[in-house]
Amino acid sequence: MKTIGLLGGMSWESTAEYYRLLNEFTRERLGGLHSARCVLYSVDFAEIEQFQAQGRWDEAAQVLAAAARSVEAAGADLVLLCTNTMHKVADLVQAAVSIPLLHLADATADAVRAQGLQRVGLLGTAFTMEQDFYRGRLAAGGLDVSVPDPAERALVHRVIYEELCLGVVREESRTAYREVIAGLVATGAQGIVLGCTEIELLVGAEDSPVPVFPTARIHAAAAVDAALS
Repeated sequence: MKTIGLLGGMSWESTAEYYRLLNEFTRERLGGLHSARCVLYSVDFAEIEQFQAQGRWDEAAQVLAAAARSVEAAGADLVLLCTNTMHKVADLVQAAVSIPLLHLADATADAVRAQGLQRVGLLGTAFTMEQDFYRGRLAAGGLDVSVPDPAERALVHRVIYEELCLGVVREESRTAYREVIAGLVATGAQGIVLGCTEIELLVGAEDSPVPVFPTARIHAAAAVDAALS
């Protein structure tokens, strides 16, 4: 098995999920006591969040590029950015290393198409929902992407940063997310992309009338498949 490099800590709540999922998928595929070969570089999310809020994406990219070089030096054969939002700087991270970066949006688009769907609603941080780096990548993968209205986007974003990234899961927020999902479905979404890894801590298939696509789970499964190929 190849070694998977993880760029995590954004937030560590979702990175813990990545670690669990990588090992579960490895055990499913190989059986017995097998677990994933991986190395993790976990950044300080407070620093990254400040860069995000202030639009200092190049500085955030420098931090993640250095982290990517570290996991490559530690023996990683491929690298994952364990966050949807920071795929805004994925090309700069990829340019910093010689090993491949497995893009989360590409893996997600593949998973959606595999179910024969094209029109999806996207939930994530405001950056992910509103900017083209992620929506455009999904669109390039053949998907028609819609997002909630501005008030709902603000709610989704707030819950991520003020609750889920801190490990807080509230039933009232789950109810609010269900309402946002229902609105996307009412306007034609055939599936819902959970485009922030922390969202998987709050909602899942049981909260949506259409298929959901949990991006951390999809990304981890794709990484294990790549590591075993």
